[in-house]
Amino acid sequence: MAAGLMPMPEPNGHDLLDEWRQLMDSVIASAASVAGRSELPRELLKASQRQLELVGEVVDRERKLQGELVARVTAPIDAVFDLLEETAVTLRLQAEALESAGRALEETARLMKNQSHRFERTIGALRQPTDRAKAAAGAKRRPAAGAKRRPSKRSG
Repeated sequence: MAAGLMPMPEPNGHDLLDEWRQLMDSVIASAASVAGRSELPRELLKASQRQLELVGEVVDRERKLQGELVARVTAPIDAVFDLLEETAVTLRLQAEALESAGRALEETARLMKNQSHRFERTIGALRQPTDRAKAAAGAKRRPAAGAKRRPSKRSG
C-alpha cells in the first residue's frame, strides 16, 4: 500500500445489492438500445427481476447467518458474564446477611452486659441486709467471691 492512501472500506450487502441493481439496469438499457426498441421482451425482464429477488434473498440470508454466527460465538462469553452477575448478587446477599448477623451479635452482647449489670446490682442489694447484720454483730465481712475474678474492661 502506498504511503498516505487509506484502504477502501468493504461495501456491505445493501451497497453491493444497489451496485448490482444499477449494473443490471444498465445492462437492460443497453440490451434495449441494441434491440432497437424501448421495451424488452417480457421474459428477459422477468428473468432479471427474479435474479434481483434471488440476490436480495442471498444478502438477507447472509445477514441472518452472520447474526447467528455472532450469537453462537459470543454465547460462552455471555454465559460467563451471567455467572459473574449471579456471583455478585450472591456475594452481596452474603454480605448483607453477615451485616445482619453482626448487628444481632452486637445487640445480644449489649443485652447480656445489661443483664450482668442488673444481676450484680441485685446481688449487691440482696447482700446489704446481711452485711449490716454482720457489722452490727461485729463479724468480719468476708471478701466477695467474684471480686477477684471480675474481668477488666476491654477497650472498644
